[in-house]
Amino acid sequence: MILQLFIIFACLAVGELVVYLTGVKLPSSIIGMVLLTLLLQLKVVKLEWVKAASDFLVANLGFFFIPPGVALMCYFDLVKAEWVPIVVATGVSTVIVLLVTGHAHQWSRPHHHHSHHHNTQNFSDSQS
Repeated sequence: MILQLFIIFACLAVGELVVYLTGVKLPSSIIGMVLLTLLLQLKVVKLEWVKAASDFLVANLGFFFIPPGVALMCYFDLVKAEWVPIVVATGVSTVIVLLVTGHAHQWSRPHHHHSHHHNTQNFSDSQS
């Protein structure tokens, strides 16, 4: 498990280094996870090398939201005063993310030139 965590955190550290050296305006964690994904796709890193640690982290993902949730409670008065813009921004951004994700998925899928039903016969054809 230590080696698996080392691989994951090494990718995150490289993401930090990229942000530090280039000043790119992306979160270093995103760069690190894109790097890990690339390494997995190129078979430089095997899935078995990080699977157990990844499964553990995903299974305990809720714990990572506790500190921000507690910190949010410190600003409850601000949230109460600005709840309308917060709700609107959350709703609009959720719709945008769903639309962009859906379009990106449709764009990335190979285009099928034939119907899913090309090998099926009509029920009436099989009766004659």
